Amino acid sequence: MHSEGSGCRSLLIACSCVLVAYGLLILYSAAQPTTSAHRFAKQCYWLGVACLFFLVFSKINLLQLRAMGKWLGWITIGLLLLVFIPGFGRVVNGSRRWVGIGSVRMQPSELAKIGFVLFLSYWITKNKQVRQNFIEDFVRPLSIVGFFCLLLLLEPDFGTALLFGSVALLALFVRGMPLRFIVPAVGLAIGLFAFLVYLNPVRFSRILSFLDLENTRMGTGYQLWQSLVAFSSGKWFGRGLGLGHQQFFFLPEVHTDFIGAVLAEELGIVHVFVVLGCFAAIAFCGLKITWQQDHPFLFYTGLTSVCFLTLQAFINLGVITGLLPTKGMALPFLSYGGSNLVANFSLVGLLVNLSYRRYPPIEAGGS
Repeated sequence: MHSEGSGCRSLLIACSCVLVAYGLLILYSAAQPTTSAHRFAKQCYWLGVACLFFLVFSKINLLQLRAMGKWLGWITIGLLLLVFIPGFGRVVNGSRRWVGIGSVRMQPSELAKIGFVLFLSYWITKNKQVRQNFIEDFVRPLSIVGFFCLLLLLEPDFGTALLFGSVALLALFVRGMPLRFIVPAVGLAIGLFAFLVYLNPVRFSRILSFLDLENTRMGTGYQLWQSLVAFSSGKWFGRGLGLGHQQFFFLPEVHTDFIGAVLAEELGIVHVFVVLGCFAAIAFCGLKITWQQDHPFLFYTGLTSVCFLTLQAFINLGVITGLLPTKGMALPFLSYGGSNLVANFSLVGLLVNLSYRRYPPIEAGGS
């Protein structure tokens, strides 16, 4: 059992390092020549900060964090509210997703993932008995999750709101929420999401361009079209590092949301499969570690951590390959951004923490 945990732990760390290495390599090549060195150095700095967070969350006593569950929920809400503070929140590309002091900026929604994982796991295990009651097992959890998603929608950050909601519904389903509650919840969420997208001209145009990419490739579908061009020109083994065309202003946001397209163009689809394999390995190892947990809080902490890491990755890869509409969601570990790195390494740290299996099955007190 110990060797299995050690093997999963090593593979988790190895895959995370491989993904970060790809990100740094492509970031240096993909960023514009005048800013590449600056972005590369800044990403290396944030990698150091992320490693510190990894060490903290891989060593901390998670059951002590569970005792702070309610406070973690309020802290997470506070993080999401930071962007609305005048003079502190920053508007980028029409969205208020950032906070900053001087030249230092961070994205609270990324860091909020850590708090949300721990708070949701605390709340689920605190209310672990499923009573098949409409109010307790449908309205109440949906209201709690909906409040977090509402704060994200107000930024607006539709993609991250969808991610938070999906992770929470999956955890509630595993907890035992009946399908007769899950299905209406999903239907309600889809309907509300579609209505909000319809009211938002930018998001609605993305949907229309996704449905008719051929006729919108020089307008609202330009970014997705250039991403597909990158994939087709890279073929199996790529054009060569630094020889891709998308780094020369053809593909907007090339260092963040669409860094995977540059990977495909310069290193080839073979390396995209390597990235997919790394995320699949993280999912497999994370779920294996999670399945071995005897304590409910630890089980849901592992489950939601895995979901955040892998679901976001496959959504991003689905976007850049034209399988999903454009959402503005980063590729974990690879995309430029310190908040992204810190959040992802913290979640890996939680999984590594769980892999040691040093916790008792039940806390003193039986909860």
